[in-house]
Amino acid sequence: MCGIIGFAGEEPAVPVLLDGLERLEYRGYDSAGIAVFENGKVRVVKARGRLSALREKISESKPFKGTVGIGHTRWATHGAPSDINAHPHQSSTGLFTVVHNGIIENYSRLKEELIADGYSFASETDTEVIAHLLEKNYKGNPIETMVRALSILEGSYSIGVLCADFPDKLFCTRHSSPLLAGIGKNSCLIASDIAAMLQYSSEIYRLEEGKLAVLTKDSIAFYNAEGSTIKKERIVVDLSPDAVEKGGYEHFMLKEIMEQPEALRNTLLQFLGENRKITLGDVPLPRAELEKIDRVFIVACGSAYHAGVVGKYVFEEMARIPVEVDIASEFRYRRPILNEKTLVIIISQSGETADTLAALREAKNSGAKILSIVNVPGSSIARESGLVLPTRAGVEIAVATTKAYSSQLAVLYVIAAYFAQELKTVSEEELRDFIFALAALPETVSYALETATQVEELAEFYAKQEDAYYIGRNLDYAAAMEASLKLKEISYVHSEAYAAGELKHGTISLIEEKTLVVALCCCERLLPKTAANIKEVKARGAQILCVAPQGNTMELEADRTITVPRTHPLLMPSVEIIPMQLFSYYVAKCRKCDIDKPRNLAKSVTVE
Repeated sequence: MCGIIGFAGEEPAVPVLLDGLERLEYRGYDSAGIAVFENGKVRVVKARGRLSALREKISESKPFKGTVGIGHTRWATHGAPSDINAHPHQSSTGLFTVVHNGIIENYSRLKEELIADGYSFASETDTEVIAHLLEKNYKGNPIETMVRALSILEGSYSIGVLCADFPDKLFCTRHSSPLLAGIGKNSCLIASDIAAMLQYSSEIYRLEEGKLAVLTKDSIAFYNAEGSTIKKERIVVDLSPDAVEKGGYEHFMLKEIMEQPEALRNTLLQFLGENRKITLGDVPLPRAELEKIDRVFIVACGSAYHAGVVGKYVFEEMARIPVEVDIASEFRYRRPILNEKTLVIIISQSGETADTLAALREAKNSGAKILSIVNVPGSSIARESGLVLPTRAGVEIAVATTKAYSSQLAVLYVIAAYFAQELKTVSEEELRDFIFALAALPETVSYALETATQVEELAEFYAKQEDAYYIGRNLDYAAAMEASLKLKEISYVHSEAYAAGELKHGTISLIEEKTLVVALCCCERLLPKTAANIKEVKARGAQILCVAPQGNTMELEADRTITVPRTHPLLMPSVEIIPMQLFSYYVAKCRKCDIDKPRNLAKSVTVE
């Protein structure tokens, strides 16, 4: 969480910093600030609230002319959102100015030691500890100073640093938190996300764990954890700046919902071989290796976890291997039973999710085989995994994921089909039907998007609801979990998802007159059971909104129904989630919520 931008160039730094912060604001928007060298001194401006508040402060101040600076947009962890707690933070004399993403776990002890040494603190943040620690360890060489100071820090961090003695330089490092460096025209930059750099640089370097870098307007020098110079391989990015623009849509979320057919097509093309065979490309998983696997764990957080729940149903049906799905923050602390016969599938959009990365390391240390599904090649999770299957969702800006989630589902389907193909756990006809439907999934999802007009009308009708309950069975329940999360995270409607059969075990006591119950009814073999559950809540006054396949003749007793196109039964979660994403979007729009930047949330959770 939080976003860092840094710039060293020939042109004024402030416009570049503000543009970068705008593109990073999805990572945190409690407060923002910049620091720029001006006439040999560091000038700092900070403001609580959205980036617009910082822009206003800057416009009211004396114009900035400095060409080297750093910026930060904050998602609060230590200390409430305020001007004082906003980054950048400075050491006592102003010698060091710091922006930081992550959490310093031993900051309380370090703060006590620094206070005992005579340092005073202005903020409640853990970041201010870094600034004072740098000053305490300074002996004239910033790289050596950072090496000494960082050896004391515990936790996760990516850090951008200005040193008053070197006004033409920008220093940075990272540990368990992402940071990129890039070379532009007469300039160099750092940023937490490539979105902030695309307009200025197509030559990108991923700063590796524990490494440091020094940027000037002309070059970037890299150092290892001991302070010795090293070489880094650059990455040439073929994304255009348009990839992070709204393209005429009112919100990034709606744009990304509509981009799902393309994201699915790009993701699936890499796995669909000749004669409708599944291929994993360069990923070495021959049949002999598959036969050794007797158990699968899927580990993830948030929406990626919900994708994993869908994956469990599909994987067990297709591959006939037992699957457990774990929330990463629970998996890492429960001492899971793993060995060399265990496959652990790690799912993360960013590839930097802190709990998921820690879970990966736990599994790796236990001897399990690691297969990761990520949207960012070269991310920490991708680099530390033995096997990686990329999604091709493209850049996703809205905090609430849509196309990344759908792409994760697609890769899980591919893995399940590959196991079934190699181990022959389903008939050739069943496998052929599944792969044929999988190849057609982008087009099927395109048809599902045609429900948008109907869903917008339904959203207007239900927008004043303060409670919603999503129910379903089997794969419908898995999809209901994600549908419920989408509604609560962007519209702030209290929403819960339940396995429909669990209603009578307590949840039905919450149903009262006009309570909204959304019933997902695409698992047709269990439809009579779900229909009975619908009757139970209907008898208690609930309003029923159903999602069902076209041509369904079952009497669902719904007040309103959204029909979606049919596909293979195991792929229906990818179809039924589309109107549910749209429903959440339009409800939030009716309630005048900040859709792309919901309160208290950030896009990439890089702290525990």
